Amino acid sequence: MATQITYNRELNFEYGRVDALSPLVRRVIANNPSGFTFHGTGTYIIGHNQVAIIDPGPDLGEHVDALLDAVRGETVSHILVTHTHNDHSPAVRALQAATGAPSYSYGPHGTRSEDGVSEGGADYDFSPDHLIGDGDIVTGNGWSIEALHTPGHCSNHLCFDLREESALLCGDHVMGWSTSIVSPPDGHMGSYMASLEKVGRHNAARYYPTHGAPIDDPKPYVKALLAHRHEREDQIIVELGAGPATIEDMVPRMYSDVDPNLYTAAARSVLAHLIHMVDTGRVQVDRDVYRLMGG
Repeated sequence: MATQITYNRELNFEYGRVDALSPLVRRVIANNPSGFTFHGTGTYIIGHNQVAIIDPGPDLGEHVDALLDAVRGETVSHILVTHTHNDHSPAVRALQAATGAPSYSYGPHGTRSEDGVSEGGADYDFSPDHLIGDGDIVTGNGWSIEALHTPGHCSNHLCFDLREESALLCGDHVMGWSTSIVSPPDGHMGSYMASLEKVGRHNAARYYPTHGAPIDDPKPYVKALLAHRHEREDQIIVELGAGPATIEDMVPRMYSDVDPNLYTAAARSVLAHLIHMVDTGRVQVDRDVYRLMGG
C-alpha cells in the first residue's frame, strides 16, 4: 500500500505580505509561483532589531522591496542561504547592496550538468562571504542558528536550526506541499535519503520549508517521505523484474496518475534513484538500459 503524505496546501497567502509565524520568525512570499515553487519562495526573517534573512529568493525587484519594507528600522546582520537554486539565492546581491549584510552558506553551486538540466536552475554566480558547514553556529540579537549539512536536493544544501524555538528552516530538503525533486548530477538520491534520516533524528518541533506551509509534528512527515522514496525503488525493481528497460519506458507506468507534462521532472527523479541503485549494487546499466543485477 502506497504511503500517504498529507500536505497543507496553505491557501491563505499574499505576495509581499509579512506573516508573523512565531515570536522570532516572519515570512514574505515572492511572486514566483511555478510547478517547482508552489505559491513562490518563502523568505524568512529571523529576530527583531538585528535580524537574519534566510533565502532572499529570486532577483525580483518587488520582492526585494517587500523584504526591505519588512525590516525598515532594523539592521540586517546576516543573510543565510540554504542552497544555490535560482529561486533561493539570486536576490542576495540586491539585498547586500541595500543593507551591506554579509552572506553565509555552504559554498557555491557544487556541479554543472553536461546537458544543462538542473531542477529549478542553478545560481552559478553566487559565492558566500562566509562558508558555514555542519554544526557551525551563527548568532545574532536574541537568536542562534546551527547549520545542518543536508546534501541530496543540492550538494551544498543546508538546513538551519533556530535553537530558541526548536524550529528547523529546511529549505527544499523537506517541502510543505510536495516531495523534493532530486536531479543529478548535483542532486544525489543516496545523499538525500541519508539527509532525511539525519533530520528525522533531529529534535525540531516545527519545520519552516521555503515552499509551502510550516510543518508541525515533523518526524512522522519525514518518515513518510523516506517511505515514499523506498516505494519508488520498489517500483523500479518491479519494472526491471519484467525485463531490462530505459527510464523513458518506466516513467509513464510508474507515474500513470501524474500529468504527462511532469514526466521530464519525474525522469530526473527516477534517474537519481537508478544511480543510487547502481551505486549500491542492485541495478546495472549499459547504454541507458537498466536491468536488475545479475538479470
